[in-house]
Amino acid sequence: MNVITTSIFDIFKIGPGPSSSHTLGPMKAAGRFRQACAELEEAALAKATAVEVSLYGSLATTGKGHGTDRSIIAGLLGWEPETTDPDAFDVLGRDPKTRYDFTAGNRTLPFSAADIHFDTAPRVLPHPNTLIFRLKSGDDVLLEREYSSVGGGFILCKGEAEHPRPIPPMPYANMHQLRSQMRRHGLGLVELLWRNETVLSDMDAERLGAGLNGIIDAMESAVERGLATDGFLPGPIGLARKAPVLYRRSRKMPDSPERFLILLNAYALAASEENAAGRRVVTAPTSGSSGVIPGIVHFLSKHMGISRTLLRDGLLVAGAIGGIARHNASISGAEVGCQGEIGVASAMAAAMIAHIRGCDMAVVENAAEIALEHHLGLTCDPIGGFVQIPCIERNAVGAVHAYNAYLLASAGDPTRQKIDFDAVVEVMLETGRDMSERYKETAQAGLASCCIRC
Repeated sequence: MNVITTSIFDIFKIGPGPSSSHTLGPMKAAGRFRQACAELEEAALAKATAVEVSLYGSLATTGKGHGTDRSIIAGLLGWEPETTDPDAFDVLGRDPKTRYDFTAGNRTLPFSAADIHFDTAPRVLPHPNTLIFRLKSGDDVLLEREYSSVGGGFILCKGEAEHPRPIPPMPYANMHQLRSQMRRHGLGLVELLWRNETVLSDMDAERLGAGLNGIIDAMESAVERGLATDGFLPGPIGLARKAPVLYRRSRKMPDSPERFLILLNAYALAASEENAAGRRVVTAPTSGSSGVIPGIVHFLSKHMGISRTLLRDGLLVAGAIGGIARHNASISGAEVGCQGEIGVASAMAAAMIAHIRGCDMAVVENAAEIALEHHLGLTCDPIGGFVQIPCIERNAVGAVHAYNAYLLASAGDPTRQKIDFDAVVEVMLETGRDMSERYKETAQAGLASCCIRC
């Protein structure tokens, strides 16, 4: 059985924005290439004169706006996403004449942003996010590695088998099998996920709890920074931050449904605006959708008194939904459009809310299904290749949509639900395959083709 071996810490990863496919993935690929070079024989390394990188597909068409070049520079310098200083990261590659040191083993070579090439020519690619690294000696190639950045910061290397992952004690590949395992072992959802995760992440309960607390802390920090930061986002669009404005408005309002919506929107916008600014966020499941779940987490914590224990459990539930979607379809906007990013994030958040509010497994699944179903067909069309319009507001809409999906699921009889989560994941993949490439993170169609007032 081709089971899911994705850890919760694969779904929720800490790093700089604005795009997990264009930022975290390429940074990790560059680090992997750096390590491969270091493993070459000393005589081969001594011949090296240059390192160069070629970007293809979505990485080429929107890589500038997404900061792919600075991410590659960071990876070649040996930086890791989790420990990257956003201020230092922000200036990388800004001056194309700046020279950096690429060190592999005992060999150090100069390189610059000019050694990163954006190849936008149409071609058949193994994945829409493809990049190739080359270590060269003059015109000769000493080492070449081809990587695919497949969404959420995950990468694959051509010709290399994925590192084997441990099989969880109660394996499943989709929602149907997850329910079957719960019945077979007589376990609740969270208990099953907790037992599986201790094996997948090789952590005992104490370390696992601490790791989940670290994810929650990073989410809360992103929201709080976003609420406290006024001004404009980087780039030529000149987009003003909205989160602080909405938050200040909410503080003058009495408790009401309108205030509830304003707060939820503000929190999701805050984290998403931090992502757009290249600050430290959590993929949930991607950087482009890093406002949905953090916004919900902040709201549940601050206004509904939800404990850390329940929030940790909720993240496990959300991670299971994200893992099923990734395993059976995709969470890459370049592969299936924004339905795979905001749609999946909204489904994860809806399931998380349902669990935290005490709903049973049937309602949890129903909430996730409703949230994803009504994002089907959503295109990925960032204006100028920047993760700003429509990306930021989509996070806010996705958070509100998630809460509404929970309400719809909890109000009905889940046993009468006509469509299950596995079916809607399958439809998402089919829809993504049928979607024109122009609507999948290329900035060539949809809203990205609109004239805007800068």
